[in-house]
Amino acid sequence: MATINPYINLPGTTEEAFNFYKSAFGGEFSAIQRFGETLVADKLSASEKKKLMHIALPIGKGNVLMGTDALESMGHKLTFGNNYNISIEADSRDEAKSLFDKLSVGGKIETPIHDEFWGAYFGMFTDKFGIRWMINYTYPKQK
Repeated sequence: MATINPYINLPGTTEEAFNFYKSAFGGEFSAIQRFGETLVADKLSASEKKKLMHIALPIGKGNVLMGTDALESMGHKLTFGNNYNISIEADSRDEAKSLFDKLSVGGKIETPIHDEFWGAYFGMFTDKFGIRWMINYTYPKQK
């Protein structure tokens, strides 16, 4: 079965926030990726390249708190209610596709589910009740 994790969007303060959360929960970050490491890096300012595209902090038993800096230059505008997502890590590509297709019915698809550069099958949408979802299946690493 899929794992459900909170995913928060912040206005450029993600690194500060996650260092704060790390001090409260303990542990180590399991992923840190900056916008400067992405395919859109050449379109960003020097300061935006330092911002976090993705960070993950394992908390509790099998849960991960994740987040990103929502850059306005990339079309993101944070308002109360869109600064979080429910992120589902599916157990398979088929499960990810099925969950995406079923949960997005009647909603608004932001990112159709597709293969992403970071090695995952990923999509985002807001369901018909206004809840924001991210569906992800991480492909096994090739040895």
